[in-house]
Amino acid sequence: MEKILIANRGEIAVRVIRACAEAGYTSVAVYADQDVDAMHVRLADEAYALPGTSASETYLNAERLLAAAESAGADAVHPGYGFLSENAEFARAVEQAGLIWIGPAPETIEALGDKVTARSIAVRIGAPLAAGTEEPLRDAQEALAFAREHGAPVVIKAAFGGGGRGLKIARSVDDVASAFDSATRESVAAFGRPECFIERYLERARHVEAQILGDGEGNVIVVGDRDCSLQRRSQKLVEEAPAPGLTQQQRARIHDAARDICAAVQYRGAGTVEFLLAEDGTVSFLEVNTRLQVEHPVTEAVTGVDLVQEQFRIAEGRGMSITATPEPNGHAFEFRLNAEDPGRGFLPSPGRIQGLRVPGGPGVRWDAGVEAGDVVESAFDSLAAKLIVHAPDRDSALVRSRRALRELEVTGVATVLPFARAVVEARDFQTDSFSVTTQWIAAELMPRLEAQSRTLRADHRELQRVAIEIDGRRVVLGVPPGLFALGPQSATGEAASDEGDETGVRAPVPGSLVTWLIDDGAKIEEGDEVAVIDAMKMETRVASHRAGTLVHEVSEGESVAVDQVIARIE
Repeated sequence: MEKILIANRGEIAVRVIRACAEAGYTSVAVYADQDVDAMHVRLADEAYALPGTSASETYLNAERLLAAAESAGADAVHPGYGFLSENAEFARAVEQAGLIWIGPAPETIEALGDKVTARSIAVRIGAPLAAGTEEPLRDAQEALAFAREHGAPVVIKAAFGGGGRGLKIARSVDDVASAFDSATRESVAAFGRPECFIERYLERARHVEAQILGDGEGNVIVVGDRDCSLQRRSQKLVEEAPAPGLTQQQRARIHDAARDICAAVQYRGAGTVEFLLAEDGTVSFLEVNTRLQVEHPVTEAVTGVDLVQEQFRIAEGRGMSITATPEPNGHAFEFRLNAEDPGRGFLPSPGRIQGLRVPGGPGVRWDAGVEAGDVVESAFDSLAAKLIVHAPDRDSALVRSRRALRELEVTGVATVLPFARAVVEARDFQTDSFSVTTQWIAAELMPRLEAQSRTLRADHRELQRVAIEIDGRRVVLGVPPGLFALGPQSATGEAASDEGDETGVRAPVPGSLVTWLIDDGAKIEEGDEVAVIDAMKMETRVASHRAGTLVHEVSEGESVAVDQVIARIE
């Protein structure tokens, strides 16, 4: 390999670009219109446009990504995480184009990336499993039938998903149909595939996972394990390695099952096998993520293994640099810095980062996709950066984390920073009383968090493209819309003010109105859910603030600003 195209954006693109620089590869970035001056574009050796503003037009568009690779003369593609990283068709298209795919073989992605097939492999090797469907659900009625047979709560998951997208929990049978519809929509929006399956949901469980590397010839090494129990909307916020409080038997069970599942398909590259650890100590296989994980730095910190460099080695056929599971050295935490407001139920908060003070000192690592002045875009993920802290043991890592989180300062957008500061002070998170579960944030911590000041949405930055001639050759120039003429918005991106309007139903987040849940002109009661808005690839439901007759103000599919009136209740 000499030139690697990174088919992604943001923090993970920056991570791979830096790894390319250290390994001597030329890095090639790609970008949507609003990412034209993003950090990953500025750092890459070369950058190519993916014209458009939505994920489907750009980072999920395999044809445009392959065209960019051809234009750049790239000989390899690194998919990062999310987007097309677990799409077997894209991996196969990359290889058919004569490029090296830095990831598992397409057949492996099909076998393990499809969570239904992965369950059958787990059954075959003897991994423990909760009850679930063996095939993707055909419709909501099949989901209902499973829930009636096995009881609630149940969880509906995107078969080709990950990162909490396309995952919905139904705590009663009455909620199953709407959960199925919501999971399907999120799955299509985030991964381009609608298939979902259903399984029993384990209450008060921990989320523990094993990081693996495979050489593609049947040799699989477990690099280490992590705890990722601190989640909201089934998306992780704080991770740590090694997983605390495991018995030797539990750790061996997790490592052995992870190794056997991946060896069964001759796994190639980096991957993660996830498990639930129930309150009674039972281990249950969850899924396999056939890609690099967001939380991979905590494993790197305690093992000294650079997982991206290992991906490069394996893709080139040089094998792995390790031959056995490394003994963990100390303890590490990762705190995701998402542009979300924990005090408002983790509502997305896209916008421009006006100020950013990054912590430093011993044992502190900062992985980011933004700098001061950059915009966290509403069309994409809310993850802006990650703070990784490493120390000789868990207690000292907590002390160092408190110090680093105090130093970190972000202005301009609401972030989860107040949440992270509260976590490291919480009694349930301390080493001698560690008792957090995947439901702990919602049940214990969220009621204590205060809302942050709202931010205006950032300017819409779809480029204007103009054909021009340079030295007799026609080229297309992409320029910001404000360069020639102001668009319909003001330069600040402020939405029109409707202050004092008591009839208006306001959008709690900026995004796209996916669907109306209640028809125009229908009678509603206070608290009824009336609409669904997609923001940062997650669905947010909008509730009525009063009783009356609902009058729609925007249509399905339209973009809306934060606090924009989307309906009136008369």
